Amino acid sequence: MIRFRYAADGFFQKDFSYAISKYFDEKLVKLILIEDDLFYYIKTQSVICKISKENLKITLLDINNNIICEDEAGFHWQHYLLKGGKINYCSKKIQPDEYFYGMGDKPVEMNLRGKYFENFGMDTYGFQKDSDPLYKNIPFYMGVHNNGQIGYGIFYDNSFRTIFDFGKGNADVLSFYARDGEMNYYFIYGPNLLNVVEQYSSLTGRPEMPPMWSLGYHQCKWSYSPESKVREITTEFRKRKIPCDAIYLDIDYMEGFRCFTWSKEFFPDPKKMIGELAKEGFKTIVIIDPGIKIDKDYWVWQQAIVKDYFCKRADGTLMEGDVWPGKCHFPDFTSPNVREWWSGLFKGLVEAGVRGVWNDMNEPAVFEIGTFPEDVRHDYDGNPCSHRKAHNIYGMQMARATQKGIKRYLQPNRPFVITRSGYSGLQRYSSVWTGDNIASWEHLWIACQQCLRLNISGVSFCGSDIGGFIGEPDGELYTRWVQLAAFHPFFRTHSAGNENNFNQEPWSFGTKYEFIIKKFIHLRYQLLPYMYTAFWQNSIFGTPILRPLAFIDQTDIETLFRNDEFAVGDHVLVCPAMRPGISERLVYLPQGKWYNIWNDSEYIGSKEYTVGCHIDRMPVFIRAGAVIPHWPKQQYVGELDILETTLHVYFNKEKEVISYFYEDAGDNYGYKMGLYNLHKFYVKGNSKNLILSHVLEGAFESNKTFKIVIHGLPFNCNEFVIDGKSHKVAQKNLAIGTVKFKIEKDFKRIIIR
Repeated sequence: MIRFRYAADGFFQKDFSYAISKYFDEKLVKLILIEDDLFYYIKTQSVICKISKENLKITLLDINNNIICEDEAGFHWQHYLLKGGKINYCSKKIQPDEYFYGMGDKPVEMNLRGKYFENFGMDTYGFQKDSDPLYKNIPFYMGVHNNGQIGYGIFYDNSFRTIFDFGKGNADVLSFYARDGEMNYYFIYGPNLLNVVEQYSSLTGRPEMPPMWSLGYHQCKWSYSPESKVREITTEFRKRKIPCDAIYLDIDYMEGFRCFTWSKEFFPDPKKMIGELAKEGFKTIVIIDPGIKIDKDYWVWQQAIVKDYFCKRADGTLMEGDVWPGKCHFPDFTSPNVREWWSGLFKGLVEAGVRGVWNDMNEPAVFEIGTFPEDVRHDYDGNPCSHRKAHNIYGMQMARATQKGIKRYLQPNRPFVITRSGYSGLQRYSSVWTGDNIASWEHLWIACQQCLRLNISGVSFCGSDIGGFIGEPDGELYTRWVQLAAFHPFFRTHSAGNENNFNQEPWSFGTKYEFIIKKFIHLRYQLLPYMYTAFWQNSIFGTPILRPLAFIDQTDIETLFRNDEFAVGDHVLVCPAMRPGISERLVYLPQGKWYNIWNDSEYIGSKEYTVGCHIDRMPVFIRAGAVIPHWPKQQYVGELDILETTLHVYFNKEKEVISYFYEDAGDNYGYKMGLYNLHKFYVKGNSKNLILSHVLEGAFESNKTFKIVIHGLPFNCNEFVIDGKSHKVAQKNLAIGTVKFKIEKDFKRIIIR
């Protein structure tokens, strides 16, 4: 990783960024410096940085002198006469076979080449394909070229409105620039794209482990109100035995949309309601917006006025704008004092039993004018500035303050926060959803693209509003959306409803669809230990939970432009149905061998297949050699005392495959003190046997047994040898392909033969 920082007039600004994690371990590596008449060369073990003495143009090469990335005009600038400061530019040459990825929630095809984008968070209600800008601001992209042999990333750390042109203006030139701030960017070399994302996340920060229940199914609507409606919905979930862990309260739970209040009419005793819901396994999550109603009798407004915590215009008057409560003032979340005060406001909500908070409207959104005027002033952690600089980080700093408050009062439990807007590094504080989408097949496709793009942009804990927030899906669309979202990290239905009081719950479309929807929600709960392990990998290594095909095998040209297939974790490949009325679809499987999860059919990778996807099926494949942990079906996380984890082992006779299974208490911080288990499984087989090796790390007390299910054995299984002790296989297990048995959890080696 190499940082490039330019001062147009020779004076660098104060080095401060909200994006960079305080835990980033900045280490200098051994450098070799060489100079000739024309260039300076800075060499590391893997990268050569070549700097022109004539014009400061940069060329980055690998150790074999292959070009990774090279300047076209490089850094250049001009005075911004209208508003002051400098317009800073950087342009790079696009390599002939180069593909580009990243940039957060942009609703476009996976490859960004030929596209143009701006980062300036906006409330884009009912956005469409190619809409730009959107809610989030992540100025990070990756490039891959040279037949996939070279991959790299560039993070342009500038919080002003940034522009990225991936060859739309000039097909051979990529440029990025901002109308103020510094030209300050980080070059990250792979060459593997997955490793680029991991390094980027080491720079911008990795999240803590979320509470396990937050990986379950969530139900939301604008709005479930009054209390009787909330109870009706939650009762129906348990009656129909459809799993659900979280119920949301939108803005109507408040007294006149005043944040941190409860409607006396509609929710007269919230603590009692939330406590009773908790006994049924439901966590209650409430919405909190940044707009604070101007009301001299409203305690939150009073405190902020007295403490001078609201944003001001250039002339010193308070920033005023209309949002849901009417006329509002807005806290300056870029001030440490304001964030500390905001964090303290959550005490009452947590004491009432609230387990999570949903931050909305924090681009910031203002009715009629869109967002704050540019002359609004901010503290910016002691670096005073206008809203031009603070706009893109406003929502992230709100989420930061929210997370701090929830975490403080929920101890020893873990916080759960969801935000609509944010900047690079927001993953340290919050999960996200993709915003106010539409009930359409195009938006089902968009949801797939956005969640993949967010994952490879450092923000893994993401999802879309299942079924669409705006409009009404039919049963087929809603079912296909649930099937997709069952494999997304954040799994929530949310809708706006309408004058007909349309409800968008799993049972709203008739028994036929309800049965299928329940099946996929159950599958999500069975796969929770696998999903939780992927979250652990994201927390420790920054590995994205969802991965486009290009991030599985970037040397295969076929993977580089695929949009609607993706991996979940290391070993599960998902191929969602994206069009109405289809019963089959084309899938492209990356290199290796794959098993169809529904029938154990075997497929050889690096090929395209036509696979069935009737409405009750979505093509899902498991990598040969994988070990996939399963839990029994449950209605919510913690309903059952899990006494046994099932390990589904998929035969492989290629190279040895490693799988992980991580477990901890699921909702405290004991894992930071060593109270976790990390199981490492190694699978390798041949025509006569299969060897499953196991290494266990950690000190977490969990259930003592595994149920082992072997898939795809090419021979009749007669015995299995556990740590040297032979066991005969029961007659019922003699069928070719599968074998099942139970085993102590601390086993070291099994030989199936």
